[in-house]
Amino acid sequence: MGAERLTELERRGRLTERRDVVISVKVRRPGETWFTSNIADMSLTGFRLHSFMKLTVGSELWIMLPGFEGRRARVQWVRAHESGCTFERPLHPAIFDYIVQRCLAGR
Repeated sequence: MGAERLTELERRGRLTERRDVVISVKVRRPGETWFTSNIADMSLTGFRLHSFMKLTVGSELWIMLPGFEGRRARVQWVRAHESGCTFERPLHPAIFDYIVQRCLAGR
């Protein structure tokens, strides 16, 4: 039995490819009001959020992607004003492609 080569995604501990985007989104913690923030990159399963909102690992938030209803996500890591978050349920590939294409068209 031969050793399998790890993909770049597996070496980084990621399950899906991330796309470099800059997307204005609405974000809120449960029970609070929506405010505008930005996503710096995104995959089917998560995103990197740039925000001045104080977040902690394990906390829940809601994110509203342009043109879609709010989706629940959980904070996985925090570094200064950045947070890595995972969606409660992965995005459908068609929704992901639509959002990325919309972002790229706006550049």
